[in-house]
Amino acid sequence: MLENRKISVRQFRVLVILFTIGTSILIVPSVLAFEAKQDAWIAAIIGVGLGLLVIFLYNKLGLMFPNMTFVQMNQKVFGKWLGKTISLLFFSLSFLYASSLLFYTGNFFIIEIMPETPLEAIVILMGIIMVMAVRLGLETFTRSAEIFILFFVILFICLVFSISPEIEFENIQPVFEVKLKPLLRAILFLVVTSSINAVVLLMVFPTYINQPKEAGKSFLIGNLIGGLVMIIITFLCILVLGPYHSATQVYPGYELAKKINVGNFLTRIEAIMAGMWMITIYFKMVLYFYASVLGITQILNIKDYRPFTLPLGMIAIVLSLVIYPDVIYQQEWDLKTASAFSLTVGLFLPLFMLVVAIFRKKMDKKKIHSR
Repeated sequence: MLENRKISVRQFRVLVILFTIGTSILIVPSVLAFEAKQDAWIAAIIGVGLGLLVIFLYNKLGLMFPNMTFVQMNQKVFGKWLGKTISLLFFSLSFLYASSLLFYTGNFFIIEIMPETPLEAIVILMGIIMVMAVRLGLETFTRSAEIFILFFVILFICLVFSISPEIEFENIQPVFEVKLKPLLRAILFLVVTSSINAVVLLMVFPTYINQPKEAGKSFLIGNLIGGLVMIIITFLCILVLGPYHSATQVYPGYELAKKINVGNFLTRIEAIMAGMWMITIYFKMVLYFYASVLGITQILNIKDYRPFTLPLGMIAIVLSLVIYPDVIYQQEWDLKTASAFSLTVGLFLPLFMLVVAIFRKKMDKKKIHSR
């Protein structure tokens, strides 16, 4: 059976916040600092603002089809076969990104925390709990997200206050020196990572939320809150590490936590950042995987998605181990190929769907009036 239970508006907002932050809390500051240097925080602010426009687009599209998921919307707008073909593209995006997040998790652990642990061991463990979450259903992992976000907030507040003494405002000077082209590249990367990839949430919004109209506001508010967290982390990375070190570190957010030194007593508590990142990346990974599993079952017109979780989970684990030959390839792929893929599926496709849906609605009204 497909999902027959619905989540609340507040629960959906929690999912949006965790999804928006996701991998960004560790990775985004590096890309923004590489492109925009000390003006990375400016790129973050503009990127979050533009990201809200993307979420507004998803709101409009979702509320036009309040009882449908994104896959069902495709079939409604483009017809059965063309809609299914386009939905396969959406499935490939969500499934590929779920696999890549498994790689991110394993790679982070073997670089920063457990270098002697095999990558396969970490990926398999994360894959198991990812499959378990999706098998238990949307309502179950959403309730767990409500609990874990409290831990995230506490850890985030501890991080901000603990790192504040290390701030050097000279690191953001001179302001507004970055050229337009690298600034735009930084903004685009942030918008894609935090907002455009949120197209997978259209597999939840609005059909599995008990108050669809109120959920639209939660979508915007959740994305804004997640964006503010990224702005703060990026700002702190520039102020504490400086633009050069923020750009050259693979995980500048994690290096930021290493700088915490309260009275030469409270030091090296980077586990705070690791804990925060694990919470957000896990739920982002679960949502990607949930969207892919639910999506493929709706494409195939199968009622129960749960039998697909284990085989697809096994494929995702194997794919995550071969998807990137090395970290350099992964960074190049993220900046170039992944951004173009996300823009196609997450921006141009929904925009085209909205235009076609509005046009067809007007044509239907004209036919009714002509009668």
